[in-house]
Amino acid sequence: MVDYIIVGSGLGGIAFAETLLQNRKTFIVFNDASQNSSKIAGGLYNPVILKRFSEVWGSKEQLEIADVFYKRIEQKLALQIDFKLPIYRKFFSVEEQNNWFAASDKPNLTPFLSTTIIKKNYNAIDAPFGYGEVLQTGYVDTVSLLNTYEAYLIENDFLLKETFDYSKIELIGDTIHYRNVKAKHIVFAEGFGMHSNPFFKYLPLDGTKGELFIIKAPELDIDVIINTSVFILPLGNDLFKVGATYNWQDKTNLPTEEAKQELIERIQEIISCDFKIVEHFAGIRPTVKDRRPLLGTHPKYNSIHILNGLGTRGVMLAPAMAMQLYHHIESNKTLDKTIDISRYASLLPQ
Repeated sequence: MVDYIIVGSGLGGIAFAETLLQNRKTFIVFNDASQNSSKIAGGLYNPVILKRFSEVWGSKEQLEIADVFYKRIEQKLALQIDFKLPIYRKFFSVEEQNNWFAASDKPNLTPFLSTTIIKKNYNAIDAPFGYGEVLQTGYVDTVSLLNTYEAYLIENDFLLKETFDYSKIELIGDTIHYRNVKAKHIVFAEGFGMHSNPFFKYLPLDGTKGELFIIKAPELDIDVIINTSVFILPLGNDLFKVGATYNWQDKTNLPTEEAKQELIERIQEIISCDFKIVEHFAGIRPTVKDRRPLLGTHPKYNSIHILNGLGTRGVMLAPAMAMQLYHHIESNKTLDKTIDISRYASLLPQ
């Protein structure tokens, strides 16, 4: 008998697994790699919504928890995955500069927006109005994190690479029986795969397709993340990650020509040098209409739980949400009503 079964090993799944390890709980993870949004993610963490100059919900606490979480993972895996880099928002006018200063006066944004205009000349980027610097930002190398953490789980017999078969779940009392595994609890962290889950498919997980490039641009020499209509993130060796698009209709994880053209046009608006597309990725972000995660316990089954809906900010959200769900299950700590799936109780089939 284990304490937990976890289904899914994206950012949410591994954050919950690591939380269990810190609390000396036993578990087994099932994953079949059918969902790839965590691996193709931009991986940025940014406490400010730059389009609206507003603070990301819960960002201060999320950043603090994430910082501790990724430091611990780096020590465990002997691998750097968290790269602290400023985000520079390119200004296109004096009016944009003024809007930035007005936003930086808001008490909740003051810690995150520098009031010094950055006048720096980067080769191949024309920025006569300079840049605004967002503080406490960076990116997590999600591919290295997920691949290396998965190898760690396999090495320690914590992970089975197979498709989870919902029809094989039996509830006997409060105990989960799944094939030859018995567990006190099961946590589903499946991302967009939730739509196949008979226990939680009633929840309104929209899914937003995102596409990104890796480009090679030898003449581009930035050492920060540039953010305008897309972000440009330096990876080293003249490689840059660029993204992302948003498509609310297409639910496939295949790259499209339409998004390719959109990204090319946006890159050309920012940089004037030649570039070559090295890779083109696509995935479905597990987004929710009210822009809040989906956490909690199934209304009919006390042993069945969900950790989902991390949307476009999985890197920031996953460690904090995993901790909240853990304390909810183990200590009966009430979840914030804005993230608790009980807010959608009216959608549950009778």
